[in-house]
Amino acid sequence: MLDFFISPAYAQDAPAGGGIAQIVMLVGFVLIFYFLLWRPQSKRAKQHKELVSGLSKGDEVVIGGGLVGRITKVSDEFISMEIADNTEVNVQKSAVAAVLPKGTIKSI
Repeated sequence: MLDFFISPAYAQDAPAGGGIAQIVMLVGFVLIFYFLLWRPQSKRAKQHKELVSGLSKGDEVVIGGGLVGRITKVSDEFISMEIADNTEVNVQKSAVAAVLPKGTIKSI
């Protein structure tokens, strides 16, 4: 009896290109992720790896904490760095942030 006052609800048909549009959106997000996040980070990692592999005795470096010094000894994983007269510290190679131009320590 109440069916007379309530109209039946029917599901709508799915849009014709809905599946393709979702795939295009997914591919778009993957491309954005690749170009904005993954690719630049892999470039920076490659540059840092080249920097660390090129360290040699006598280079002036700055490490991640801001400590500046001259390399006195290089091993596989660590470097010895002179930060003051007769003061050396051992630091992991991966902590080196940048190699400074020669004479930078004297000018500081």
